[in-house]
Amino acid sequence: MLSASDLADRLAHHAEAVCRHYLSAGRRAGNYWIVGDVANNNGRSLYVRLTGPRAGRWADSATGQYGDLLDLVRETCGLVDFRDVADEARHFLTLSQPDPVSCRRGGAGDHPPVDRPAAERARRLLRMTQPLAGTLADSYLRQRAVLRGSLHPALRFHPSCYYRDLVTGWTASFPALIAAVTDGFGAVTAVHRTYLDLDGVGKAKVDTPRRALGDLLGNAVRFHFPGNAPVPVMAAGEGIESILSLSHVMPGMPMVSALTANHLTAFRLPAGCLRLYIAADADAAGRHGIEGLSRRAQALGILPLVLAPELGDFNEDLRRLGPDRLTASLRVQLVPEDKQAFLPSVNRP
Repeated sequence: MLSASDLADRLAHHAEAVCRHYLSAGRRAGNYWIVGDVANNNGRSLYVRLTGPRAGRWADSATGQYGDLLDLVRETCGLVDFRDVADEARHFLTLSQPDPVSCRRGGAGDHPPVDRPAAERARRLLRMTQPLAGTLADSYLRQRAVLRGSLHPALRFHPSCYYRDLVTGWTASFPALIAAVTDGFGAVTAVHRTYLDLDGVGKAKVDTPRRALGDLLGNAVRFHFPGNAPVPVMAAGEGIESILSLSHVMPGMPMVSALTANHLTAFRLPAGCLRLYIAADADAAGRHGIEGLSRRAQALGILPLVLAPELGDFNEDLRRLGPDRLTASLRVQLVPEDKQAFLPSVNRP
C-alpha cells in the first residue's frame, strides 16, 4: 500500500495528465496548468506547477487554497475520507498515462526545455537590476505616497524586464520594481516583480502585473531587519506597498512582506520574536493569512496582534488619509511600549 507522500510523488510525475483529467477546463501555459478553480471552472486564478522539483504543487490566488495533487484530487472530486482520495489516486495511476514529452508543443520528438532552478533564475535576475533611487520604480512608489523606498536595499529596478502572458504566450518587456525575497539567514531565494507603465505612474496594463520567481515558502521581502540579531517585535503582511506604508510611519520596526495570503501563513518567524503585528487586508484571502499566521505564532509562544487599516489597506490609508491620520490610527492599536519605541512622539502645546 502506497503512503500519501508516495501517491503524491507518483501523481506529480504525471502532473499534466492529472490536470487534463481533473481540470479539463484549463490549459497548459509554459510550466503551469491554469484554470479557474478546483471546481474546474474557466479562469486563471489556479496555477499547477507541471515541471521541476515542485511539480504538482498548486495554489489558487483567489481563495488562498493550495496543496499537492492529492489535495487537488480531493477537492475536484469532493471527497472527504483519505481512503477514498487514495483509492481515486490509485485508480488514476492504473490508467494508461501519455508520455509527458508528447504532451508538449512540438510532439514527442522534441527535447524538453531546460528547467533551471527558479531560485537560481531569481538571483540571476536580481544581479541584472540597479539601485532604486531616481528610477521609474522610485516614481511609482512616490505616486503611492511611499517617499523613502530607495532607502530599502531589498528594492531594486529593472529597466526592461521580460514578461510572458501565461495563457496566450505573448511576450514583451516592461520596466519593473524588483523586490528581493530572502530567508532567515539573508540568502536570496526569490524575487518579486511589479511590471510598470513607461510613465512610472501605474502598473503595466497586463493581466498579471505582479509575479514572483523562486522559493517563497517561509520567506519574505524584509525591511529594517537587524541581520542575525533577535527580533522581539515585528510586523508582517501581504503586499509590498502596504508594508512600505507602515514602514513610512514606523521606520524603526522590522517588517516583512510575504506577498500573498498563503505565504503569509507559511512565513517562518524569527527566533526571539515576542510580539507579531499582522497587517490586515480587507478581503477573504487576507483573513485566511491572518488566521493561519496567528495560529502558528501562538503555537510558538508569540503574541499575535492584528493591525487594521481604516480603508482597504495601509497604502490606501497613507495615500488618502495621510501619514498623521495613519499614525493616529496605529497609536491606538500598538501596545504601550511599542508606541513609545516605534511611533513619533506627540507634540503637545
